[in-house]
Amino acid sequence: MNTPLWQPSEERIKRSNMTSFMAAVAERWGADVADTDALHQFSITEREKFWQSVIDFAAIRAETWGGRVLVDGDKMPGALWFPDARLNFADNMLGLPEGIDADAEAMVFRGEDVVERRLTFGEVQERVSLLAQALAAAGVGAGDRVAGYLPNMPETIIAMLAASTLGAVWSSCSPDFGAQGVLDRLAQIEPKVLFSADGYHYNGKRHDSLAKASEIAAQLPNLQTTVIVPYGDIAPPDIDLGGMPGAVLIDDFTEAFQPGDIEFAQLPFDHPLYILFSSGTTGAPKCIVHSQGGALLKHATEQLLHCDIKSGDRVFFFTTCGWMMWNWLASGLAWGATLLLYDGSPFYPSPAALFDFADAEQATLVGTSAKFIDAIAQAGLAPNETHDLSALKTFCSTGSTLVAEGFDYVYDKVIGDVPLVSFSGGTDIMGCFCGGDPTKPVWRGEIQAPMLGVALDVFDEEANSVRGEKGELVCTKAFPSMPVGFWKDDDGSRYQSAYFEGFPNVWTHGDYIEITEHGGIVIYGRSDATLNPGGVRIGTAEIYRQVERLDEVVEAIVIGQDWANDVRVVLFVVLKDGLTLDEDLTGCIKNQIRTNCSPRHVPGVVIQVADIPRTKSGKITELAVRDIVHGRAVKNKEALANPEALDLYRNLPQLNA
Repeated sequence: MNTPLWQPSEERIKRSNMTSFMAAVAERWGADVADTDALHQFSITEREKFWQSVIDFAAIRAETWGGRVLVDGDKMPGALWFPDARLNFADNMLGLPEGIDADAEAMVFRGEDVVERRLTFGEVQERVSLLAQALAAAGVGAGDRVAGYLPNMPETIIAMLAASTLGAVWSSCSPDFGAQGVLDRLAQIEPKVLFSADGYHYNGKRHDSLAKASEIAAQLPNLQTTVIVPYGDIAPPDIDLGGMPGAVLIDDFTEAFQPGDIEFAQLPFDHPLYILFSSGTTGAPKCIVHSQGGALLKHATEQLLHCDIKSGDRVFFFTTCGWMMWNWLASGLAWGATLLLYDGSPFYPSPAALFDFADAEQATLVGTSAKFIDAIAQAGLAPNETHDLSALKTFCSTGSTLVAEGFDYVYDKVIGDVPLVSFSGGTDIMGCFCGGDPTKPVWRGEIQAPMLGVALDVFDEEANSVRGEKGELVCTKAFPSMPVGFWKDDDGSRYQSAYFEGFPNVWTHGDYIEITEHGGIVIYGRSDATLNPGGVRIGTAEIYRQVERLDEVVEAIVIGQDWANDVRVVLFVVLKDGLTLDEDLTGCIKNQIRTNCSPRHVPGVVIQVADIPRTKSGKITELAVRDIVHGRAVKNKEALANPEALDLYRNLPQLNA
């Protein structure tokens, strides 16, 4: 395309936080940052000045920032940010920004069509105060782990903040995880306190959490207390804790205390805040430790600058507590945003459930996954015709690659004159490598820009930096939200091997990408799932884009099969109800790929399947399917939302011919 899908008006650019930030940087440092390309260059060549500017612009509070900004900045890993600072993450979440008072809404919670609750900033502060006192009385202190087995509800954020006031480390799993999946994660980090809801709702049905929580608690030997949080559809006196020795309802846990001023433990910049878990299916989940300072600085740049969130905005990102976007969303409190929390199926009681919520609450930012966008496109939804989205300022997509046709659909059927912010990053950095820019146009199929402070590059196999060619997503300079490390990886060997073995002293993320002529980014899929027929690297997203344009195809997954001393491309397709893959449709699929990609992209085999295995966060699992096809064991099946789907790919006769 020669013209962008969206172009910001001069007035929008002028009003953006990004423009205000550029002016502040220019004034403070005398820097020539007339546009965001120049600002990005400043952010990676003058890292110390840039991150000090972020702290000032976001009004991030600390007892002291100390005299040093960056030590050993040329080392990756090994760089130290603000090594003399003392601060507290929760202190920054609970302080009221200018223009926000204690009576303003901090959170709105909707659990499908069953529960709706609202909490003000003042009420959140009181509940954090009570819970922090109760946790301290239970022996929780700095460095202890506190875990949640909870839906996306206000108490999850409140419990996280209460733990953070004390310097405890928070980790969470969503209640759709099975008991073994939770134990695979939490048993590694040995929490002292576990929070669990009594249940949750999904797709119109109530699901009990107590039985699984009891099973989990019984196998965590260092656990001292299990705190039960009512979901809100059953009165607390009716919640039966008889099967959980030592469990206590949250109101009983805090009843001995009165709300008051909160004492915030002042901690180092790199003090652990979160432990997040990798969702892969190869081995036990990695326990990735993130710092409180890194979270604050990373989310400040992404939310204030790249997503243009302002005090008083109403931010809605559809997520569970097992996905890093929950941690990202929670940080919105720091800027005085109202968090819109939705728990349950995004398609219940209708496929428009999320837009019903966004409409009712006048959301200014709506975020979801690329797979959800694909699903509502398949369902024929046109929210811009059926819902009032006039308050919307930004629409976000992440989780997997949003293909070019997804961009078309969003602008045709979902949003009006607002930017589509597609972004990509990961649990690994608790943020993004590339995302939105409110001062730039949106080009079809492209992420707008690299994130500020991130020295994003594309390397070929010889570590040459390339443009207009596909290669590995790398980051060539240290940034504050790099992990502190992996839990119990005392010598750092697992951390080193995860990101730094491909190119020494360079972060290799594992995505196969291209930087375009516009300076945008196209993601072609995971590089470890990249196909290699005849020695030519092919990104799986290239094939998905073509196949899923066909009306007959609902979804697809593609792998490389070892075959005849080479790799052949194998495509699995889920078809619309009532359709059967025949010779004509197979030919149509192959022709679509050959015409719009290349003969190299054409699958050697196309097979119809009933389901595609995916992780809890909705990502399809190419590597797990590849292991099944090759007769290898798939580890960590508990990471999958539908592990039974793997059986559909086992011992298929079509793959032996």
